[in-house]
Amino acid sequence: MALGDAVRLELEADGAATITLDQPDRRNALSEEISTGISEALDEIEGSDARVVVLQGSGGSFSAGGDIERMTEAIDDDVPADDRVRRLERSTNELMTRLIDFPIPTIALVDGAAVGAGANLAIACDVQLASTDAAFGFVFRQVGLSVDAGTSYLLPRIVGENVAKELVLTGDIFGADRAKELGLVNHVYDADEFDERADEFVEKIVSGPPIALRHANRLVGEGLEKSLDQALTDEAVAQGIVFETDDHEEG
Repeated sequence: MALGDAVRLELEADGAATITLDQPDRRNALSEEISTGISEALDEIEGSDARVVVLQGSGGSFSAGGDIERMTEAIDDDVPADDRVRRLERSTNELMTRLIDFPIPTIALVDGAAVGAGANLAIACDVQLASTDAAFGFVFRQVGLSVDAGTSYLLPRIVGENVAKELVLTGDIFGADRAKELGLVNHVYDADEFDERADEFVEKIVSGPPIALRHANRLVGEGLEKSLDQALTDEAVAQGIVFETDDHEEG
C-alpha cells in the first residue's frame, strides 16, 4: 500500500506491519511527505490486527535526517523563523510523539545511514536492529543547527548526559558496533544476512502474546518517569487486564 509517493505500508497476515521510507533519491530525508506518510501508516496500523511495526528505509539508507532541500528553499525564500518552527512542530514533532507513544511494539531496521533526525527516528522505536553497513550520527552542527526531533529527550536517556553532549557537539558519524556499545541498537547483524536475521527477530515478537506484550512494552517505556509505588500499581492494573486473556490461559 503506497501512502503518497514517499512511504509504503505492508500489512502481513502474520501480524507484522512494515513501513518503508521510499524516497531513496533523497536518502529518505525526513521530509513533510515522509513524516505525513509515516503518520498515515500508523493510523492504518492502529486500526488493524498488527502485532509489531517494522520501520525501514529503501535504497541503502534508513534516513538522512532533515530535508536539506526544504531548508535551502526556506533560506532562499526568506521564510520567517516562526513559520519554520511551526512547520517543524506540525510535522516532525507530532510524528516523534506519535511514534514514541505508539501502543504496538516498534522495531527499526537500520541498514545504511541514520543521521540527524533520522537517527532519532530509529531510537524512537522500541527496538533497533542494525546491519554492519549502518552508520549513525547526530549531525545537526554540520548544517549549523541545534538539535531537534527529540534528541535532547531520547539521547541522554539511552547513553547518558555526557556522552549525549559529546555526540551532538562533535557531530561524529559512527558505525553499528559503536552504536551497540552505546546502547543505541540492540543487535548488529552482518549485512549479508541482515534481512534473514531481522525477520527471525521480528517473528519472535509477532509470535508472542500481543496484549501482554503491549502492556509490558508500555510499562517499561513509562518506568523512568514514575515512582516505584506508581510503577507497581500500574503493573498490577495491567496484570488484571491480561489475567482475563486467552493468551494467559494458554500460557
